[in-house]
Amino acid sequence: QSYTVVQGYIKPLVQTITSWKAPIIWEGMFDSILYDQRHADKNSSVALTVFAVGRYLDAYLKTFLTSAEQHFMLGLPVTYYVFTDSPEKVPNITLASQRNIKIVQVEKHTRWQDISMMRMRTISETIESEIRHKFRYVFCFDVDQEFKGRFGSEALGDSVALLHAHYYKLPKARFTYDRNPKSKAFMETGDFYYHAAIFGGLWQNVKHLVDACYLGIIEDKLNNVEALWHDESHLNKYFWIHKPSRLLSPEYCWDQSIWDKRDILVTRLVWAPKHYETLRSGSSGQEIKIRTPM
Repeated sequence: QSYTVVQGYIKPLVQTITSWKAPIIWEGMFDSILYDQRHADKNSSVALTVFAVGRYLDAYLKTFLTSAEQHFMLGLPVTYYVFTDSPEKVPNITLASQRNIKIVQVEKHTRWQDISMMRMRTISETIESEIRHKFRYVFCFDVDQEFKGRFGSEALGDSVALLHAHYYKLPKARFTYDRNPKSKAFMETGDFYYHAAIFGGLWQNVKHLVDACYLGIIEDKLNNVEALWHDESHLNKYFWIHKPSRLLSPEYCWDQSIWDKRDILVTRLVWAPKHYETLRSGSSGQEIKIRTPM
């Protein structure tokens, strides 16, 4: 194992730039004060979208929102767009200045796969109807996560993708791309394996991404095909064709069950514990399906 010193930190060598010259953001690579001042001067603003449907709302939403208030884009105007089938259950959260919650009611789907995939259409519609008129950036999150450290303006970029914590060190042959040629998400190879738990960028680019993924999903449905990992498979195909301008390291979405933490100096967001006993499939909930490398 080789090490390097970055701004006073001793850390393992990790990839910090892509072949197309996009930065991969790790602790020690950026001056947080400089980034925050730059985005304050630009009047940057951020819409955060999160889906809390079925039992996910009860299990995860309060922790997600309260931890976001402690760590997400502090100092910038932020509105949380909470998409839920139970608006009356959204918890009351104390918000800082220039931060708001907008609750949007969505249709309930029985299958968690449909919830996962149909979020692309919902995000697109909300960008078109509202977000584009109020915010420069959009970040889209899964709700079963908890902020643990700074998730700040260094993460903002034109088009932002996240390296999957379980795959960033593995050879490409082990990436779980969709290998079915009948699917619009089909990939023989790629650059990285991206995690759909977080993606973002300028609202124009996020809309282009979600529209492309949704069209791929609909075409698959018409052909009786479902991509291996649903919206994540389509997202990986999109970022293979349309390279992201900024990549977030696994610091920005870490699974604490991973034993090898040598690269991780800071955990900014972590996977929440999975409540299998309450979240397994049923008439009022969604089934959880967890993917880790084989």
